[in-house]
This record gives sequence, structure tokens and C-alpha cells, in this order.
Amino acid sequence: MVLVLQHPQEQDRVLGSAGLLCRTLSNARLAVGLSWRNLAHVLGEPADPGDWGVLYLGSTRAADRNWAQAKALWWRNAWLTKLRRFVVVPDGPSLYGELRREARPDAVSTIEAVALALSALEDDPTLRPRLLTPFRALLDKARAEGISDNRHGQDAALRAPSRDRRRRTR
Repeated sequence: MVLVLQHPQEQDRVLGSAGLLCRTLSNARLAVGLSWRNLAHVLGEPADPGDWGVLYLGSTRAADRNWAQAKALWWRNAWLTKLRRFVVVPDGPSLYGELRREARPDAVSTIEAVALALSALEDDPTLRPRLLTPFRALLDKARAEGISDNRHGQDAALRAPSRDRRRRTR
């Protein structure tokens, strides 16, 4: 099973991949929040932390300038630091390309990191391309529609306009 913890401020990102991952992978669950007492609490069922690991990008000297939500989840959930770390070492840049600026040159989206990790853990070379197919489609659509979070100096992904904002701009 794959469990994705998502900061509440990330759940409405147009180009976010966590929800897409959970819709694509049958054994994936998404938990939106800031903190949980432990793994069993977030899962809503008993869980042995020894059976779990956490995907970890690893350390680098590069500035981590816009992963504030991920860092907040990491530090607010001390039980995460006790899980085994599966270090993700991407073999190329994120598929986001120009659409979304990543915090580090070696950073990738949630769906890319999970696809890479699962394909290695399950020794299934077809898994990664299958998981990334809907992500590629999302990115192709965004490019066709001219969606990019790098316009106007933004570092974060685009948010869907709130109802209040849509009303004010009409």
C-alpha cells in the first residue's frame, strides 16, 4: 500500500500529482491534514511501522526554497522520522519541465517518485511507465492550454481559482 500525506494547502493544486497517483494506483490512499499521532492513526487501522518506509529525496546543498508544506508535515509528524527511509534518486529531471518549478534540480513530483520507487521495489519495469501515463496526459493538457505556474514569478503550482476570486474578477 502507498500512503500519501498531503498538506491542506496542496490539495487544490491544478498540477499536483498526489490525487492523480491515488486515482491511478488501486492500493494508494491520500490523507490530507497537518499531523497524526502515529501511522495507525493516519491509516485508521492497526499498523506496524516496521513494515513501512518513507520516500526521501535525500540531502543536498541546494536551497530547499518552496517545499514548506512537505517540511511542515515532516516535522509535525515525528513518527515519520522513525520509519525506514527509501532514498529516491531520480534518473532525470521532473516531467513538469517548465510547468512547475521544483525546489531542487533533482526533485520530482509525488507520482514520479512513487513510480520510480515501486518499479524498483517490485522489480517491474512496466510499472513506472503505466503510472506516469496519466501524469504525462495531464502535463500535455496543461501545455496545450498554456497553464504554467512559473508566470509572474510564482514558485508554487497553480491553484484553481476560488469562487470568491472568480466573482471579483468578472
